Amino acid sequence: MTTQETQTSAGPAILDFPTGFVWGAATSAYQIEGAVSADGRGTSIWDTFVSRPGRVLNGEHADLAVDHYNRYRDDVKLMAELGLKAYRFSVSWPRIQPDGRGRINQSGLDFYRRLTDELLDHGVDPWLTLYHWDLPQALEDAGGWPSRDTALRFADYAATMHDALGDRVRHWSTVNEPWCAAFLGYASGEHAPGRREPAQAVRAAHHLNLAHGLAVRAMRAQGKDSQIGGCVNLYAVTPETGSPADLDAARRIDGLQNRFFLDALLKGRYPQDVLEDLRAVGGLDFIRDGDMEIISAPLDLLLVNYYSRFTVSGTPGGAASAAAAPTDSGSPWVGSEHVSFVNAGRPVTSMGWEIDDSGLLEILTWVAREYPAIPMVISENGAAFDDELTAEDAVHDGDRLAYFDAHLGACHAAIMAGVPLRGYFAWSLMDNFEWAWGYGKRFGLVYVDRETLRRIPKDSALWYAETIKAGGLRVPAE
Repeated sequence: MTTQETQTSAGPAILDFPTGFVWGAATSAYQIEGAVSADGRGTSIWDTFVSRPGRVLNGEHADLAVDHYNRYRDDVKLMAELGLKAYRFSVSWPRIQPDGRGRINQSGLDFYRRLTDELLDHGVDPWLTLYHWDLPQALEDAGGWPSRDTALRFADYAATMHDALGDRVRHWSTVNEPWCAAFLGYASGEHAPGRREPAQAVRAAHHLNLAHGLAVRAMRAQGKDSQIGGCVNLYAVTPETGSPADLDAARRIDGLQNRFFLDALLKGRYPQDVLEDLRAVGGLDFIRDGDMEIISAPLDLLLVNYYSRFTVSGTPGGAASAAAAPTDSGSPWVGSEHVSFVNAGRPVTSMGWEIDDSGLLEILTWVAREYPAIPMVISENGAAFDDELTAEDAVHDGDRLAYFDAHLGACHAAIMAGVPLRGYFAWSLMDNFEWAWGYGKRFGLVYVDRETLRRIPKDSALWYAETIKAGGLRVPAE
């Protein structure tokens, strides 16, 4: 696989991506499907969470979301019109197993069969994520992710899905961003289930990793020709200064955000320094003999979600905190609650996240250098901005277009540096329910009118379609 710069018939040079590079977009079930009580779907922790006052900005919820459950055929047609080669979506676990265990809800399974068939009929490759944070409420009532049994139940669910769709879906990922599920869900309480129990968050993180490994083992046992990956959200981490306190802060945040999960998946161990940081919070006896071997089961792909860089200080309250939570919450940084997150002066998205494409190149080359060789895919990358629909039914989102262009440029640079990067999924296909932020933050390539749910491709979507058609990025004229 090689890349090069070519001259197109239209004139501008193109930074070519490798032949077979996967161009896609991503979503998640809870953020787009709606239909939360349709066709036998059970209750998820997010259904419970949004029903509690003060948990989501403006009291918004995802009962309807963008109604993808009923509009999926039109949405798939739109994907094809934009030239997407692949679509990363997640399955709603409570739609398959309303109680998280036992009986299978055939209607829910049939929905994902129909969606898969529709994608394949339109030439769009389905990439299926088993878990994007919507745990069945019944399993949370039984202990949630801090309970080891939840990991066992997840393996059963993974086997069910793989048995049903493994003949048509080739690319699978297990748990999306386990850091968020563990530490936003059980430490800060910003995400469902909204608990603030730091010691339980650490247990949850381990059991999410264990769930990943058990699911990989269960799917492999079925003998299908599947490409299976784990999905992590990674950040480049920079100390504000060279002081010992700031250097230690960067080590801590890099450890809990990045190395805790990467080392487990790819090296079969947790970083010793991170375990020491966490030891003061509670015991680590939940890590049992044999767990790390299960967690580090061989993978075909590493899926990487990247949005921004962290700049950190070891001085509590020493600088303005960046990207605060939208509602009242605690710290997700278990064992490192004193660390401050610093606005380093870069441009920011409407989420308050600093825009730094160099961090993506840094992360990709670091993983390729420090970990066993594994093909990688950017499974999420995108930005929220305050989009406005014009009277001509257009959305001129130049900031998002520039964000995608710069980050795809970083991907190209990584490939040229020898990183085995195989694909890119823009987040998100369309505006959706942005968790605790409700509907106020728009990440989509496609604008969704909140009154009518009409879909309108933004300028960034049209640009992405042209980029896919060209097979690479236009080189700016000098």
